[in-house]
Amino acid sequence: MALREHALRRQVVGEMHLRRWPALAAPALVVHMLRLVDEADRAAEQAALSGGGAVLAPSDNPRHRQGTIAGLPFVWEAHSEAIGITLFVDLATTGTAVIGPGGDCPALALALAWATDFPGEVLRAARIAVVRDGAERLLPQLELAPDDLVSCWMGDGTAGWARLWADFRIGPDGFGHMLMEAGTMAPGDLARLVQRLQELGNYRNLALLGLPIAQGAWKELGRIEQALCALADEVARPDVTDDQLLDRVSTLSLDLMAISAGGAFRMNATSAYARLAEERLADLDPQPIAGYPSLQDFTQRRLLPAVRTCSAHAARTADLSARADRFAALLRTRIETRIENQNARLLESMEQSASLQLRLQQLVEGLSVVALSYYAIGLLGYVLKAAEAVEPRIEAPLWIGGAVPVTVLALWWGLHRMKRRVLGHH
Repeated sequence: MALREHALRRQVVGEMHLRRWPALAAPALVVHMLRLVDEADRAAEQAALSGGGAVLAPSDNPRHRQGTIAGLPFVWEAHSEAIGITLFVDLATTGTAVIGPGGDCPALALALAWATDFPGEVLRAARIAVVRDGAERLLPQLELAPDDLVSCWMGDGTAGWARLWADFRIGPDGFGHMLMEAGTMAPGDLARLVQRLQELGNYRNLALLGLPIAQGAWKELGRIEQALCALADEVARPDVTDDQLLDRVSTLSLDLMAISAGGAFRMNATSAYARLAEERLADLDPQPIAGYPSLQDFTQRRLLPAVRTCSAHAARTADLSARADRFAALLRTRIETRIENQNARLLESMEQSASLQLRLQQLVEGLSVVALSYYAIGLLGYVLKAAEAVEPRIEAPLWIGGAVPVTVLALWWGLHRMKRRVLGHH
């Protein structure tokens, strides 16, 4: 029967089996490298994975591959921004007695040369030597720093206990070195324990990538905070205009946006990786040993302050951005209020000017009526005087005097009627 599957079904199911490791039998050496890669390096990464004599096992998950290189098993894992390569050396089979730097067998040397050719930059490289018992006799081979030596028991007790020794420093060969005594722990349980230990180290280093960014931006955030305080004091100064204040606060907002855009992803990633590291630490359940700091002590003393610094950086950036936005909003409100008041004064001035123009217009209209009446009566006077010369009974001054009010009223009415025709309801 054919099933109509969802397009992402097999990818989702594959995620559940993405991080499996082969069973690990002591004595063994686990060599792990974590590299940061860009999207442009993904194609070269796949070419390096299938080259160099590596034999890949069939897999339907492109993010998790297993195989052998120079006869040694390996696991390759792809993460969102990194890749992990883990090599497994059975010390009993290879006959290698030295577990520290300089004791690699020829097969491991070839495998390391192959793993070194992968693209990207190494963020973490670690070697874990796993033995059944007698681990303390092998400590001199690792040359661990006594002052930084961490040792503790790990495991839940049901599958057995394992003891860890590490100084979490980078050795002369570029690798960190750890020693684990597995006792009677079964190979499958041992593999899961070592895998969680490696994941704890990976997530810890990935989380710490945000610390230099937070520390580098702290001084710049202090400068911006002082500038915002200075702007608040300059608001009351009459010699500083609103345009100057708005221009300066806009510049500070752009600086904050640049800081936030440059570090927002890394701060969020730091928080996520820190939570994963805490989960892996809880899975390992380290138990302290008298005279040594435990893995939990080391992690909490180193990782938690860095994570809190990154959280403080993100919170401070968000707070300063909000303060700058509020300051800019207040300035814009003040500028808009002043513009509205200025517009109100301008409208009032225009209203007064229009009223004055209307009065002047009315005065001009009145003078125009008088002037036209004067000329009209003057013309009428000439006519009446000529008529009086012809007919003495016509008294021209009397007719002229009676025509004055009639002429004035007629001209006033005619002008107003003409104005109503031209202006209409206005």
